[in-house]
Amino acid sequence: MNDDLSKRRLGRGLAALIGEMDQATPVNSGARSVNPDRMVPIEHVSRNPKNPRRSFDEGELQDLASSIRQHGIVQPVVVRPRGANQYEIIAGERRWRAAQLAGLIEIPVIVRDVDDRTALEIAIVENVQRSDLNPLEEALGYDQLIAEHGYTQNDLGEIIGKSRSHVANSLRLLKLPEPVRDMLAAGSLSAGHARALITTSDPASLARTIIAKGMSVRDAEKLAQNDIKAQSEPTVSKAEQKDSDTLALERTLSDSLGLEVKINHKNGGGQIRIGYRTLEQLEEICRLLERR
Repeated sequence: MNDDLSKRRLGRGLAALIGEMDQATPVNSGARSVNPDRMVPIEHVSRNPKNPRRSFDEGELQDLASSIRQHGIVQPVVVRPRGANQYEIIAGERRWRAAQLAGLIEIPVIVRDVDDRTALEIAIVENVQRSDLNPLEEALGYDQLIAEHGYTQNDLGEIIGKSRSHVANSLRLLKLPEPVRDMLAAGSLSAGHARALITTSDPASLARTIIAKGMSVRDAEKLAQNDIKAQSEPTVSKAEQKDSDTLALERTLSDSLGLEVKINHKNGGGQIRIGYRTLEQLEEICRLLERR
């Protein structure tokens, strides 16, 4: 399929694309379609191994299976031919899984003859449109389109109807270590929590802290900022560490003045630093020194 034609087709919007795929095409229409709206044995249908969606909530599947037992599959599963009487799912894996739980022996399908790239595009668009992907699955889907089919972040933004920055932020999640990605996939962390950890020194440890304390995204960002700040601060050498007498004197002077006092003592000499926040505090320090 021509690249420009594919991108123009996808650029028409999510609803148009999914709508086209879910509509049967008359056999004599001349479109590239095979036996639309037919029933096929469920064992002749298999999942697409490149479908970005990996997680399916068992409770939701059971609920859908119960509905299917009563009403059947209202929306056909979109598939493509994969050999003699065999089909691979393009869109509708959740319905296919629930149909198996419901005990159906055949399911309604719409058959479309599309290539690997188009099948992946449609799977990603459908799942993003319906908010079925967790943040990690979404990022992996975008990465797959970029790596295998040469899409840019801007192309993907147009396809899914989101900004390029949304795509870029999603892809940044793939920089996280495996333990944090697992927490993200499981729903223990939100995308906002996870993004805050990308440049920290130990994302996995901080992620466990965030989960244990039930932190908000804002709190997670503060935690991450403190970690990044600590990384950038110079390490104090053993020779520069202050002894207990110096620390005690700092506390005594700070208490006496009501201001922060720091003492740097080396080789019999050193400096005393008194911190102030207002001009009034500076004037008070000057008066004290002049009086002495």
